Amino acid sequence: MSQPVSPIPSDYTAVTPYLIVRDANAAIAFYQTVFGAIETMRIDGPDGKIGHAELRINGQPLMLASEHPEYQALSPQTIGGSPVGLLVYVEDADATAALAVVHGATLSRPVADQFYGDRSGTLVDPFGHHWYVSSRREALSIDEIQARAAAAGDC
Repeated sequence: MSQPVSPIPSDYTAVTPYLIVRDANAAIAFYQTVFGAIETMRIDGPDGKIGHAELRINGQPLMLASEHPEYQALSPQTIGGSPVGLLVYVEDADATAALAVVHGATLSRPVADQFYGDRSGTLVDPFGHHWYVSSRREALSIDEIQARAAAAGDC
C-alpha cells in the first residue's frame, strides 16, 4: 500500500509559471545563463522536443516545454506575444538585464530606480516572454509607497 501524499507538493509555490517555448533547449540555456536557473527535471520527447522540464530560479519553480500545437501549447512567438510578465528578484538588476541583452533579450524598459523601492527594468527574452528584473533597494511601508506613487503621478 502506498503512503498518503499531500495534494500540493511542499517544494512548490502556490502558483508555478509554466512557459511554452519554440526551442526549449535554448530557453533552458538562456535561463541558466541569465538567471542562474538550475534544471531539476527534463522529459525529452522522441522528436527532439522537450515534453516537460523543471527549473529553479532562486529556489522557486519554473516549468517549461516545447511547443505542442496538438495540445494548444503555443509559444508567444507563435501567437504574437504574451500579456503575462514574470518578476524575478536578482542581486543586480542592471547586470542581469545587460547579460540578458547580450544573450538575445530585448530591453523594453530600462533599469531604473522605482518609487516602490526597487531598481527594476523589463526585458523580453528571445522566446517572447516578458521578465521584470528587480533588486530591492529600500524597505518601504505601504504608506511611503503610496505617497511616492502619488508624488510621481503613478497612481
